[in-house]
Amino acid sequence: MGDQIQTTPHVAILPSPGMGHLFPLGEFAKRLVHQHNFSVTLIALAAGHPSKEQKAYLHSLGPSIGSRQLPPADLDDIPADAKIETRISVTVARSLPPLRDVIASLKRTAHLTALVVDLFATDALDVAKEFDLHPFIFFPPNAMALSVFLHLPELDRAIACEYRDMPDPLELPGCVPIRGEDLLDPIQDRSNEAYSWLLHHSKRFLQEAEGILVNTFVDLEPGAIGGLLKEEKSGDEKKARRFPPVYPVGPLVQSSTAAVDGGAADDHHQYSCLNWLEEQPRGSVLFVSFGSGGTLSSEQITELAHGLELSEQRFVWVVRRPNDGGVPNASFFDSHGGGGGAADNNKLLLDGPSAFLPDGFLDRTKGVGRVLLSWAPQIEILDHPSTGGFLTHCGWNSVLESVVKGVPLIAWPLYAEQKMNALMLVEDIKVAIRPEINQKKRGLVERHEIARVVKALMEGEEGKKLRSRMRDLKEAGARALAQGGSSYNALCEVASSWKKNKTLT
Repeated sequence: MGDQIQTTPHVAILPSPGMGHLFPLGEFAKRLVHQHNFSVTLIALAAGHPSKEQKAYLHSLGPSIGSRQLPPADLDDIPADAKIETRISVTVARSLPPLRDVIASLKRTAHLTALVVDLFATDALDVAKEFDLHPFIFFPPNAMALSVFLHLPELDRAIACEYRDMPDPLELPGCVPIRGEDLLDPIQDRSNEAYSWLLHHSKRFLQEAEGILVNTFVDLEPGAIGGLLKEEKSGDEKKARRFPPVYPVGPLVQSSTAAVDGGAADDHHQYSCLNWLEEQPRGSVLFVSFGSGGTLSSEQITELAHGLELSEQRFVWVVRRPNDGGVPNASFFDSHGGGGGAADNNKLLLDGPSAFLPDGFLDRTKGVGRVLLSWAPQIEILDHPSTGGFLTHCGWNSVLESVVKGVPLIAWPLYAEQKMNALMLVEDIKVAIRPEINQKKRGLVERHEIARVVKALMEGEEGKKLRSRMRDLKEAGARALAQGGSSYNALCEVASSWKKNKTLT
């Protein structure tokens, strides 16, 4: 007998490598299963062998969401200094043959209707076309970044210089003006292969996608979302639409960090900070973390330590081994190690943070601060009543987690689209303070500036205003996801079209 095809509508989801891509797509999968009665298979990619964190997260999704692990792509010929965007894109391109095998297998046994890929996996849209599936893109960042992405082919034709050298800020519909130097990091060097890859992906967004799901919500980005929807509908109706339909379906964030610690907290040291938070006054603690991929130089770590000490505020700081190679995302594929090899990471665990923090810092601050190595239960910390602020690299997952928990921000961007995120958080949404950078000192944020913004957020009138604004957004985000909310309705529209096997227009 042949394979029996299931009748439940089924969606395949392909995140590109990196935990920051996997998390929001995993949360999206949960909503398809639990709210819209889909079956879902997450197809996992890895740049190298799958990490413990990836395996732990996929397992945490439970039996209702299937997963398939594609074999690691061979990247031995990729230069060691290639940008992350290049490495991810090549990984996806070289994984298409095993992806076809997985899709063919699912097609034989499941009522497969759609393939959803993330922003760096657009080459997989060819597979969707081959198997007659709805081709959708899930865009993990925000609507302003999506607007830049969709306008990139036009910008490439119209602007001759490097974007950072543009004399005037870029003005996109509904967005705050963006200085060239604040645009996406991988487009800052147009001679680099990473730029070619982003241009490639942006063109495929425009040409191949039936729709784009974006992890944001209307009340968070009314201007940028409105601008995208206006351009989607603009132009002569007889001509093809300018942009694919855009569906804001966020905020999609994890409900707990515990399922994905990958063994980092086996000794419970990382979780001990939650017990310490129980003893602190409400709203008195600043959480400091640069995400799963961000690293700082030795000099910047020293300045940050002194700045926290000078601020005289309580803090929980997730610190990583210094990276003096000038690559702020050195640990992108190594979420616990700080970007080094196994020997470096073992040394880090043996020596502890005292090996690279200022002499006496840990002793002087032991009454007001906690320093954790490489990893912390971020969602639980942000959810704790004692947490009153978050110094963040402005990765969009972290921003949304802060919004969902109502915690105001200090914006300290490092790479990718994070400078744009910081701009939006400070000037548009108005939930963050951004420290000044001393360009004369290699872009260093100095200790007195750090102390100033920390005190402003935790004690000042500006901090009170940001906190009130963030509480309003917390409520708005919950409304967006609730039945009848804007994000709920957007996903209902997409899910309905997939069930009916109808192309959205």
